Amino acid sequence: MPKTLFPNALPETRARLEQDPALKIVNEFDWQANPLGVIPNWPESLRGAVRVMMTASIPMAILVGERGILIYNTAYAQFAQGRHPEIFGMSVLDAWPEAREFNQENITRGMAGQTISIPQQEFLLNRNGNPESIWMELHYSPVLGEDGMPLGSLAVVHDITDRILAEQALARSEERLSLAINGTSLIGTWDWNVAEDRVTCDDQFAALYSLDPQRAGLGLPIGDFLAAIHPDDVKRVGDEIASAMHTGTAYYSEYRLVRTDGSVTWIVASGRPRVGADGKVYRFPGVAIDVTHQHRVADALAESELSFRILADTMPQMVWSTLPDGYHEYYNARWYEFTGVPDGSTDGDGWNDVFHPDDQDRAWTTWRHSLETGEPYQIEYRLRHHSGEYRWTLGRALPVRDGRGEIVRWIGTCTDIHESRLAAEERELVAQELSHRIKNIFAVLNGIISLSARSHPESREFADQLRQRIYALGEAHDFVRPQGYFGGSTDGQGALSALIERLMRPYNSDGAARVNFVGDDARVDDAAATPMALLLHELATNSAKYGALSHSQGIVTISGQNLEDAYQIEWRETGGPGVVEPKALGGFGTRLVQLSVEGQMRGKLERVWLPEGLQVLITLPHDALNRSARLRSEPTP
Repeated sequence: MPKTLFPNALPETRARLEQDPALKIVNEFDWQANPLGVIPNWPESLRGAVRVMMTASIPMAILVGERGILIYNTAYAQFAQGRHPEIFGMSVLDAWPEAREFNQENITRGMAGQTISIPQQEFLLNRNGNPESIWMELHYSPVLGEDGMPLGSLAVVHDITDRILAEQALARSEERLSLAINGTSLIGTWDWNVAEDRVTCDDQFAALYSLDPQRAGLGLPIGDFLAAIHPDDVKRVGDEIASAMHTGTAYYSEYRLVRTDGSVTWIVASGRPRVGADGKVYRFPGVAIDVTHQHRVADALAESELSFRILADTMPQMVWSTLPDGYHEYYNARWYEFTGVPDGSTDGDGWNDVFHPDDQDRAWTTWRHSLETGEPYQIEYRLRHHSGEYRWTLGRALPVRDGRGEIVRWIGTCTDIHESRLAAEERELVAQELSHRIKNIFAVLNGIISLSARSHPESREFADQLRQRIYALGEAHDFVRPQGYFGGSTDGQGALSALIERLMRPYNSDGAARVNFVGDDARVDDAAATPMALLLHELATNSAKYGALSHSQGIVTISGQNLEDAYQIEWRETGGPGVVEPKALGGFGTRLVQLSVEGQMRGKLERVWLPEGLQVLITLPHDALNRSARLRSEPTP
């Protein structure tokens, strides 16, 4: 018994037809084990319907009988994707269990002879191992037997997922556009039907031109819109519209509208004419934006710029400004008076040419660093005066930032400091000479003490101690003396940690420090450096004789701590011999320490004799360490 749908076809015809994958499956399927039975036993009307379906190019399937046995064509197999060919010959209820209820309802309707059309139906189908949302358009028609009774349903399946998604995206886009346009009074849209001379627009556009929104929505002649344009702009706007229509290019125009109350509104209008097959413009759509606020801001900015230039030109300093990238685009009148260069000749990077050749690289490096980091710019350099002389100048600049913190401009000044610089250098020479003479006095004192000790051997020990104390005073003086115009601290101040490091160098062992500073550092000026040096010297000398520094493994840790109303220094010795509190402390060194702390620095000193080593706590007022703090703390008379 033949198993083919085309038993009477010639072999070559059958071979050609069975090149279709679905038809090949139909012929090779084991129908003997299927509820439909072998093909020759099928009703002729069913076989005819299957033949028609197999040659169709759109997805089609036949649901046969009460179980809806599934037979489909190649296009449907492509729709089924990963479920094919497993579901071929199965009940549609088992083939698509995720749509079981829907398919059962359509089987029932089909067996009742009903025709069904479903234009849009969403399914969650598992075609490739993961559920996906599929939109389909479905049409069901009954397949009737020779007796006129339904054998099943022929289903035409259209996958319309791409179309639905595109429509949804379009709807969302149109909704966003509508919300954007209707949610602001700054934007209006128009569409000009050129052939009929009817301009239709939205409410915002009509409001800009002081027209009735309802009439404008139905369409008005373009002349009604042109009538609202400022008389000084109307001819230009008409020429720009005509030019765009003639060339077919984009239209862009900025002009004024005169409202019914006499107020003026600035408009930016843009659009593009649409040209038909005959080469004529048939539509001209576009948008308009109210830019009145921007014009007001620009006017205010121009007025502010004018005020700035007037103010800058009246200042005795040279004033300049740059763009965020450092391009110099403005100098005030003082700059040109000082340098004597032609106006505009130092714009861009031409400013560097008026610097002294030895200062140009340094000035560029400093300026680039400020541009890259946004840090304030400050440098001293020599600037060529109009007389040809190079004069010392202080250059400073700060960035101007917007609300987001972005730099929008740099504003800078140049101040002539030539005379003050020369005076400062003269003062420095005097200070250095004085410092040199003071050090010579220390050296003479040490020489006198050494000669005296030779004449009085019994005072040698005292002389050695005195020389060491004078050495400490010399180190303190050298530490806070003027360090040069560009170096050191500007008011003779230095760091306590640096003073300690300098004084304790003699106690280092093989290059390793045995006295270390930790904690909060403090500023020390020349007034406090002397008593502090004597204090540290006495503590170190005693430690070297009796304490931690007398042993090779002993160390001293000096800690600094900023308290609320004082600065505390802790001297702690470890690794030395065991110490015990002496019965009495009354030597010259002890009195010198007390005088330095409690007398000169108005502080408090406390000794604690711990088994592991001596601990000394020194508590000082904040203003005892430097002169500037002391001056700030004094009440106004």
